[in-house]
Amino acid sequence: MTGVLIVCGAPIGEPLDASPRLAEVLTTADVVAAEDTRRVRRLAHALGVTIGGRVTSCYDAVEGARATALTEQMLAGQTVALITDAGMPAVSDPGFRVVAAAAAAGIPVTVVPGPSAVTAALAVSGLPSDRFTFEGFLPRRGGERRSRLRELAAERRTMVFLEAPHRLIASLADLVAAFGADRPAVLCRELTKTWEEVGRGDLGRRAGWAGDGREIRGELTLVVGGAPAGPRRPTWRPLGTALETSAAADATRPGDPESGGPAAGNLTYDDLADDDLAPAGPPGPPTQAELAAAVAGHEAAGLSRADARRAVMAEYGVTRADVYAALVSTRDPSAQKKPTHGAP
Repeated sequence: MTGVLIVCGAPIGEPLDASPRLAEVLTTADVVAAEDTRRVRRLAHALGVTIGGRVTSCYDAVEGARATALTEQMLAGQTVALITDAGMPAVSDPGFRVVAAAAAAGIPVTVVPGPSAVTAALAVSGLPSDRFTFEGFLPRRGGERRSRLRELAAERRTMVFLEAPHRLIASLADLVAAFGADRPAVLCRELTKTWEEVGRGDLGRRAGWAGDGREIRGELTLVVGGAPAGPRRPTWRPLGTALETSAAADATRPGDPESGGPAAGNLTYDDLADDDLAPAGPPGPPTQAELAAAVAGHEAAGLSRADARRAVMAEYGVTRADVYAALVSTRDPSAQKKPTHGAP
């Protein structure tokens, strides 16, 4: 008789969010395949149950080998519970290869639904959630990350990203360059945990918060509004200006959780300028002077010449040739080298 694979959702912070069924599965499964064996034992203790079966590790580096072994055990009739440290296995966590191997072998796969940082952040964000896309973690390498964001710049659906604390500042800077500082964004940190924070506003403001010298820890989920409908000329601000303006807003706005205001924080759409939420109408094509000024502004903010050009291409929807022509047309003639004929 073939066994079964049970994909188990784990709490993302608060153990009491676990379902009674999860506690039951942990006690009855023949094998518990866990991303971290110590954490699953702590979870069982918090739930007041004892794991009845064998506990084996199943983290990224060993998942391929574990998938083969676990499939053999399920074909022999055993029940395997698959669980990660937080949230759902296989969703930006180990588990995909185990599920795929079990399904390919004809083994029944079922699920114990549980908390998810993705849907939790989306629910509290206040951004449109009827259609959304989950983008997971952005690429670690800067060039690959910027390329991915350029592909997403015109995405109309709300986007959900995960990010590590040590990459947050760089990722937000690239998001500002690709999407514009005024794109609505909500940054959730440590959801359901003691130090939970939900910071609202736009990408420029979130970048200002992250870049003000504070130490950032914990699990981070970023929800970003989709591109506005219709053509729109970006409200361009150099990244440095966006960070300074956003930091000043954080320091002075009452009721913001990061500024120490009296209320629990919650910038709403009413706090955003009208042009943050709706298209400004069909714009005319950008002038060459505007394109050149935008490139210069991004360079002044710290981007390389190549990255500044790419950011302007994404913001204005123009080609590489358009940007190059703008830079040539606005070049100071006096700065060009004049030909010489003989000795001066």
